[in-house]
Amino acid sequence: MRQDVSIPTPDGEARAFAFTPETGSGPWPAVILFMDAPAIRPALFEMGERLAQGGDRGGYFVLVPDLFWRAGPYDPPNVAAARAGDPEAVAVFQKLRGSTGAGRQMTDTRACLEWLDRQPQAETGKVGVTGYCMGGAIALRAAGTFPERVAAAAAFHGGNMATDDEKSPHRLAPEIRARVLVAGADQDSSFDEAQKDRLAAALRDADVDAEVSIWEGCRHGWVPTDMPVHNPEGAERHWRELFRLFDETLKAAAPA
Repeated sequence: MRQDVSIPTPDGEARAFAFTPETGSGPWPAVILFMDAPAIRPALFEMGERLAQGGDRGGYFVLVPDLFWRAGPYDPPNVAAARAGDPEAVAVFQKLRGSTGAGRQMTDTRACLEWLDRQPQAETGKVGVTGYCMGGAIALRAAGTFPERVAAAAAFHGGNMATDDEKSPHRLAPEIRARVLVAGADQDSSFDEAQKDRLAAALRDADVDAEVSIWEGCRHGWVPTDMPVHNPEGAERHWRELFRLFDETLKAAAPA
């Protein structure tokens, strides 16, 4: 079940969407789903709903923040037109992407955690995070910025997770206490073998329980059903591994 909510932040009221299981009254373990660059749209709502229904050990309280809320109301951008170089579509993407950044993303994440603490249907304490495309880097950054809260962090077809940038998420590896799952896209210049190896080494050196790989045959954007490269088999593998990660960390004490 979806509910449109407002999250108080130092910069104003942020849009977000909460999803809960169809049965039961909770409280359920909390999960934050960080969106991809194509922004808030029905495909992300589908993902929020499915994640809320849960794996083998029951459901989750899922929060999907709109990280582009500072740009004002918008319609989902035309991905195909932007990739084709259409000036109007490109301008929309630039406006949305320009409305956020590493600092603002963590400001919004902190606000989401504080909001979750006030929800009676959400368990307090440890949370899980998962991110897609740009959300993959955000999920890792959240794990390193809020190590006392994030127990599990997943990134799927994420990009720029281990670059030379001073704000690259891999630099936060020494702070991470979460169990980490990273599945990169095949033939993805934004997360190639060199970045994969750099991220894996940083996490290993920091003694983080992590699995970092690139999934052969799965292209950048393979999980959401509305993407041209959607891979049904790869998406189902993603769901299996994501639920296993969250079930084993956020519900470790629950009966199997």
